[in-house]
Amino acid sequence: MKREFLNFAPKTGLGKCSVILIIAMPILFVLGSSFTTLLYSSVPSGDTIFADITTRPALALTMLTGMAAGVAAFFTGAFAIVKKKDNTYLVCLSTIFGALLIMFLIGEFAFPH
Repeated sequence: MKREFLNFAPKTGLGKCSVILIIAMPILFVLGSSFTTLLYSSVPSGDTIFADITTRPALALTMLTGMAAGVAAFFTGAFAIVKKKDNTYLVCLSTIFGALLIMFLIGEFAFPH
């Protein structure tokens, strides 16, 4: 019986897409966070997401795009693992980080502060 070990780099296109999306997520978060001091230091935040998009669009859309990239990384990674059998370290890590982001978002919506 041949034993197959997990590789490091993704083999499939979906796996590569998942890794690229999870790398883009923190880059977008850092870029969006820098907008708070660079562009919108005197602009107050909105009470809702829609109000924040109208008052501080670059910040809100960058952060929402980062969240969407993390969620998409989870789904593309999970699909690559289950359907395409891409069991590599980076795809598994991107899927785990995407799942953690989804759990964080569920907690934010379930228990708003």
